Amino acid sequence: MSLAQYALNIGLLVFILASNVGTREVTRRRLLQPLVLVAVAAAVFLRDVPTLGNDGRLVAVGLVAGVMLGVVAGLLVTVHERSGSLVMTAGTAYALLWVVVIVGRVLFAYGADHWFTGWIRRFSLENRITGADAWTAAFIVMALAMVVARVSVTWVRVARARRSRRHSAVAVTA
Repeated sequence: MSLAQYALNIGLLVFILASNVGTREVTRRRLLQPLVLVAVAAAVFLRDVPTLGNDGRLVAVGLVAGVMLGVVAGLLVTVHERSGSLVMTAGTAYALLWVVVIVGRVLFAYGADHWFTGWIRRFSLENRITGADAWTAAFIVMALAMVVARVSVTWVRVARARRSRRHSAVAVTA
């Protein structure tokens, strides 16, 4: 992993925590912005995803792991009404999940280059993974899937809260 990639991961962590931890008003922009960023990141970083050997399976594992982690992240965001508008709140558990995932990804990349290079090489050979590009693609797909899944879960919770508000308003006026 290059210095720029380390910086990108740390920057991503700071952005996620700064823009999500705490209580924020639910807006269309708040829900769409992460999806736009994922689309841009996918276009930039996933141009040549390796598909030889079991590279596709490794990327699929990254996808599944990302979706699962994203669902957990989404469930750690509460959506509720405050002062007549919907807000979403993400706290310590949400922040801790993102820290563990991103720092874990950085430590894995560092370890693959410095601590357990031989193990990664052997594992890759034994499992027909063609190299570092496959691992990189799997981790990028995992990160992007995590964001999409988190936003999707939050979107569903917002829709439910809006539906509940409409039903409550109808009940009050009836």
